[in-house]
Amino acid sequence: MKLSHHSDYALRTMIQLATSGDELVSIRHIAQTYGISHNHLMKIVQGLGRAGFIETVRGRHGGLRLARPASEISLGALVRHTEGENGLVDCTGCLIAPACGLPSVLAEAMQAFLAVLDGYRLSDVASRSHMLRALFDIPTSAAPSQHALDPAQCHTN
Repeated sequence: MKLSHHSDYALRTMIQLATSGDELVSIRHIAQTYGISHNHLMKIVQGLGRAGFIETVRGRHGGLRLARPASEISLGALVRHTEGENGLVDCTGCLIAPACGLPSVLAEAMQAFLAVLDGYRLSDVASRSHMLRALFDIPTSAAPSQHALDPAQCHTN
C-alpha cells in the first residue's frame, strides 16, 4: 500500500509536534521545514485538529501542539483518519466483481497493514528526539514536557 501525500504530510507534522513537546509550532514553520504548500498543510492541520490529534492556539504567538502525549497516539488511528476506511481498490461496477475473490484478499491485507500500525505509537517513530530536534532546528536546552519521548518505552525495529 502506498500512503497518500495527505497521510505523509500529516505523519510528518505529527512527528515534528511530538518532538517539540508543549512548544507551539507554526504551520508556516512546518511547511518550510518540509518544503510543502502552506495552504495544503493548513487543510491537513484542520483535519487533525477536528479529529482531536492536535490542538491549535490562535493569535500572534499561536501555533500547534499535540492534543495528548505522543505515547497515546496510535499510528493506525492516524492513518485511518487520513486515508479513510476505503479499501485498496474500488470494485463497484467491475464486470467480474460478483465472482472475483480479490476484494476479500485485499480487505484482509488492509486489515493486516493497519494491525501493524496499531502496534506502534507516535512516540515510537519520534524516539530519536535529540536528532529530530536538531533537524527541526529546535533548541535542545528546552525542558522536556509531558509530551516528551521516553526511548525506553519505544518499540525497536
